[in-house]
Amino acid sequence: MTSDELLKKVDFKKGGGLVPVVVQDAATKEVLMVAYANAEALEKTLTTGYAHYWSRSRGKLWMKGETSGHTQKIQGVFADCDYDTLLYLVEQTGPACHTGNYTCFHNKIER
Repeated sequence: MTSDELLKKVDFKKGGGLVPVVVQDAATKEVLMVAYANAEALEKTLTTGYAHYWSRSRGKLWMKGETSGHTQKIQGVFADCDYDTLLYLVEQTGPACHTGNYTCFHNKIER
């Protein structure tokens, strides 16, 4: 599927203009983070080759690593069966989490 075809198929309406993006390390398959993208963020991701997201708290587009240098180079983009969730396979530079941890999923819950 081409980038243009993907942009037309993703169901941004269902999530009020946003879709969740699961971000996974392309080499280790470790889940790094979950973020959100609007159509503009997805388009920028596809055209630049680096992950862009929509910040719900700041209300603006942002490129992962634009201030920290901890960029996410896109290795693959996948859509789920309903085209309402995306998966980015990335080459992560530095930690993905704003806390300094490599992954945002570092809080293990004991049963």
